[in-house]
Amino acid sequence: MSNANYSISLIATVLTAKPFIVNNNAVITKLVIDSRSVIDPDESLFFALDAKRNGHEYLKDAYANGIKNFVISDESYLNNFPDANILLVTDVLAALQTLAKYNREQYDLKVLAITGSNGKTIVKEWLYQLLAADFNIVRSPKSFNSQIGVPLSVWQIDSDHTMGIFEAGISKSGEMDSLAEIIQPTVGILTNIGEAHAEGFSSIKEKLLEKLKLFKNSELFIYSPEYTEGLGLTDLPGKSKFSWSFKQKADLQILFVEQIDGRNYIRAKFKGDEIECLIPFSDRASLENGVICWATLLALGYNPQQTDALLEKLTSVSMRLELKNGINQCSVIDDSYSADISSLAIALDFLNLQNQHPKKTLILSDLYETGKNDEDLYAEIAALLKQKNVNRLIGVGLHISAAAELFDMETSFFESTLAFVENFPSLHFSSETILVKGARRFEFARISKLITQKIHDTVLEIDLNALAGNLQFYRNKLRPGVKVMAMVKAFSYGSGSFEIANLLQYHKVDYLAVAYTDEGVALRKGGISMPIMVMSPEPSAFDAIVKHKLEPEIYNLDILRSFIDFLSENTKSYPIHLKIETGMHRLGFEEADLTDLLQQLKETEKVKVVSVFSHLVGSDSADHDGFTAHQLSRFTAVADQIKEGVGYSFIRHISNTSGISRHPEAQLDMVRLGIGMYGFDGGLSHNKGLQTVAVLKTTVTQVKPIKPNETVGYSRRGILPEGGMIATVKIGYADGYNRKFGNGVGKMLINGNLVSTVGVICMDMCMLDVTGLGVKTGDEVIVFNGELTIAELAKQIDTIPYEILTNVSQRVKRVYFYE
Repeated sequence: MSNANYSISLIATVLTAKPFIVNNNAVITKLVIDSRSVIDPDESLFFALDAKRNGHEYLKDAYANGIKNFVISDESYLNNFPDANILLVTDVLAALQTLAKYNREQYDLKVLAITGSNGKTIVKEWLYQLLAADFNIVRSPKSFNSQIGVPLSVWQIDSDHTMGIFEAGISKSGEMDSLAEIIQPTVGILTNIGEAHAEGFSSIKEKLLEKLKLFKNSELFIYSPEYTEGLGLTDLPGKSKFSWSFKQKADLQILFVEQIDGRNYIRAKFKGDEIECLIPFSDRASLENGVICWATLLALGYNPQQTDALLEKLTSVSMRLELKNGINQCSVIDDSYSADISSLAIALDFLNLQNQHPKKTLILSDLYETGKNDEDLYAEIAALLKQKNVNRLIGVGLHISAAAELFDMETSFFESTLAFVENFPSLHFSSETILVKGARRFEFARISKLITQKIHDTVLEIDLNALAGNLQFYRNKLRPGVKVMAMVKAFSYGSGSFEIANLLQYHKVDYLAVAYTDEGVALRKGGISMPIMVMSPEPSAFDAIVKHKLEPEIYNLDILRSFIDFLSENTKSYPIHLKIETGMHRLGFEEADLTDLLQQLKETEKVKVVSVFSHLVGSDSADHDGFTAHQLSRFTAVADQIKEGVGYSFIRHISNTSGISRHPEAQLDMVRLGIGMYGFDGGLSHNKGLQTVAVLKTTVTQVKPIKPNETVGYSRRGILPEGGMIATVKIGYADGYNRKFGNGVGKMLINGNLVSTVGVICMDMCMLDVTGLGVKTGDEVIVFNGELTIAELAKQIDTIPYEILTNVSQRVKRVYFYE
């Protein structure tokens, strides 16, 4: 949002739009790209972006939420909203960027821009922590750094701000010029240059040169020569430059680093003198991000003593919302490390994505450093909570408590976190979704701990953003109009139930598919309202299918007759899906069954065929392309016969995950997307283009020395001939870590080191060889992630990624992350 008031007529002029204005008095302060993210509809301008979803399809929803100002590019929508202001443009995204650029040009302030492959968001948040006492800062919310996120971030600039800190990310050549024009940075900061988004560039150098375009007109450029290798000093942007390095001479030359009590003590040379600082983190990434912040402070004119005092107070940044199981059948969204208006709106959107409980509760602390007075700030928050349909507010802090009368909902207020904790037994949380959102000084981790179920040290982390990204990866391969059925059987391939389904419903997939009726019932109870196909409908479950409006897969005449007989006489056109056998030889009607099938369908009005489908058996392999073509031909012929026989059209689908990536001709009317959403596709070389969704991690319970030839574990199978150290970790075959991983077959990661199993896998734990690695109790252990992939684990025991993922036991707690 912006405090600037732009008339709709001025915006039309700025955008060189073709205006259709019915209310010249409309004033715009907020830009909206999501029809559900509406705070003040009267002052909102909706941009119908054609991005992950075509925004024109959501104009009706935005209008229903009160918005009467739109930027569109499709003329067919011009007459749909006669009392609304409509600005017709050629390119809606370009219009959004143009408006943000115009807003930037109205203000003269110091703007720091950050780009690189890794560390952008952490550096931005840390610089905010370090500089907030001296500047009124506007910054990118969370990781808003894209072609859409940057203009939304820059739109926030108003006359009260004295500094802006924005990050910019790109994935291919040609994207940075527009971001540079929007941000117009005075100070440029280059972070780590690595492999992220490398597929969009021919080389690291091409990616570097594209990123450096952001700083072409900057007054100051802050960088490490280790990340600009191959470029001369004159090739670098910025009227002045400030360098830092761990390896070579630089303006800030790191001399040595020593870890002390989990912190990094750093000495460096600066202007001929040795200086020092303490970074309160021990990991390598935090060390480098901290040095970038150190260099930035020095380059901005802070003296070494000031920088040392500031850096020592840095606090961790959580950039992810965590969805966990709570006490008393609650769901808990933990965002207890930061609090500002922008991130609150994002967190509330995630709260609204959850449909498993009708009641939505917010625990919110005072907000600081917003640049607003309390009356305006909490009035804005109250309006936001009302718009987001929050049912209950628990406010913590003197300022929000003083504004209690502004909140028209169930409320409780406490002056401090301690007061909340002391009164916790009287608050009665039950069957609700709770968002915990607090400024760092309130230490809301204490609150989150009270209302969250104790998590077993072994957890499966699910990145919902990555899953949504993989969904879009496949959608981008589809022809216009092709529908998507998302497979969420087997507990969403081990990743969850309603948590995954809520995300898919939010992103408007067309169908869900489950294996068994009870899975569909669980989704309905979790608030999922979209169509759900049940792939194995047993007659004993027909009552539950009908009661919960599930749609059965019908694969033979017996099931069809049983279901028709079960339905009441007054039932009309209950939706069913017909499975056709084309080569899997598992389930499905044979061509010989068609006469009886069509006769049965003609004799009843109780059911209606909504889809006819089959299953490709070898879509991932070129060796089977001939058979895939045979299946497709056979299926379409049968589907045509059924269409002619029933006298109406239906959805046809045969393509699975690998079919989408390798066989565009098989898309037909709908595709079924399964394990591809979770980052695996046998039809893609090394799963190129897909993101890692799941990380399985555990912890070290104990570390102990082993003498030469002593044995480890059951049956004395494990042995270290030279002796060494073993770590016992909290995962075993009851958690889904197969016994075949024992005796050195399985590998895990501890502190970046690949270590092998020792001895057999036990029910609840296993042992690892950590000789010489300095491993200690409590260290994190990665079973699989983006580096040690599920595909690699599958190779270790000669199976497939499906089995690894679906075998993760339900006793392993799932934690869901959303940025």
